[in-house]
Amino acid sequence: MIEIDGQTRLLGIVGWPIEHTLSPAMHNAAFAALGMNWAYLALPVPPRQLGTALLGMVALGFRGGNVTVPHKQAVMPYLNDITKSAQAIGAVNTIVVKENGRMVGHNTDWMGFLAALREKSFEPRGRRALVLGAGGAARAVAYALARSGRQVVILNRTLLRAQALVEHLAPSVPASSLSSRPLSHDALAEEAARADLLVNTTPVGMWPHEEASLWPDTVPFPHHLVTCDLIYRPRETKLLRQARRAGAEIINGMGMLVRQGALAFRLWTGHPPPLEVMRAACEQALGKNRTSRISR
Repeated sequence: MIEIDGQTRLLGIVGWPIEHTLSPAMHNAAFAALGMNWAYLALPVPPRQLGTALLGMVALGFRGGNVTVPHKQAVMPYLNDITKSAQAIGAVNTIVVKENGRMVGHNTDWMGFLAALREKSFEPRGRRALVLGAGGAARAVAYALARSGRQVVILNRTLLRAQALVEHLAPSVPASSLSSRPLSHDALAEEAARADLLVNTTPVGMWPHEEASLWPDTVPFPHHLVTCDLIYRPRETKLLRQARRAGAEIINGMGMLVRQGALAFRLWTGHPPPLEVMRAACEQALGKNRTSRISR
């Protein structure tokens, strides 16, 4: 247990809702394992109070924190500085508060995603990827893959949103590395046949709708297609079951969660993160919250 006192350095995650985030369990376990007098809190912040909450964190001496839905884009105007990668992605998930009180926005999601792929021995460089969705998570994933891979195709039910994502990322990635199409069964099957990697960034298949999948049951799943689902509850979504049964390699969202958290941990503390301690804490927290909605 962390014993909070007048010397404790504070961090927190702002989101709405935030009740069942795994980040406090992950980071507090890391601090305890390293004997560090730090504490990480869950901070429920409704959208209309976001700016006030950030100023309050600085006033209270917080060293930084994380940002989760729905604030990853909305937080940017309130920050003093934003890293180039976070600006390119158009979203911030990590804040570092400097000694002078200036707030610096980072995005560790994209690097955490790449680290999670490589942890499973998948090297995206030169590969063709298919990304499902065009929300905040898709921004980080598409940016990471377009920088590393050969071609990234974004499929989204609302084509205008996918096109807007491509236009936003285009100045920061190699020319012609991104394209978009409306999501349909035909488009999904056609693009998957040509891709090396499929990434689901949507909430389809998340608890409590565990029997939902964007892949149609009537279409054979490509056995060559490495399949990643950013959902980690359940640990194996229907999409991942479909891929596994076809003989494809599968990756769930736990690796990205831990890796992006580890990168943030190093930014705040300057210490190497205890990855296995953080992973075990997330797994334990998931086991305790089987009937609750989980967020980062």
